[in-house]
Amino acid sequence: MTSSSSLRSSSSASPKTSYDVFLSFRGADTRNNFTSHLYAALRQENIKTSIDNNLTRGEEIEPSLMKVIEESEISVVIFSKGYASSPWCLDELVKILECRETMQHRVLSVFYYVDPSDVEEQTGDFGDVFQQLAKQ
Repeated sequence: MTSSSSLRSSSSASPKTSYDVFLSFRGADTRNNFTSHLYAALRQENIKTSIDNNLTRGEEIEPSLMKVIEESEISVVIFSKGYASSPWCLDELVKILECRETMQHRVLSVFYYVDPSDVEEQTGDFGDVFQQLAKQ
């Protein structure tokens, strides 16, 4: 990972940065496979990465988690089939996009068994979830 050294050096220049990377993901879809492997690889490269393992069903996202997003250099959003069905994921995504607009926060998208056009256009399995949310 050639970008790891530039990631660390850029984050160390900013005193407000607590993490290099914040991972936003749907736990039921990716926690025990893709996300855990990505997290391990980033940690192996000494990239300070935030992964939330503490939320349980029915809990609201704590303000401290929103602060972690603000204080991260980059957010990696792992879009999966169930991502949009999670209120937590959607709340995180809103905060991530706010930070991108107001703080030049960098955002990387990973499409885990989801077609990028389905996310962009809200079609396919991903779009079905949005339609279900609209009915609620």
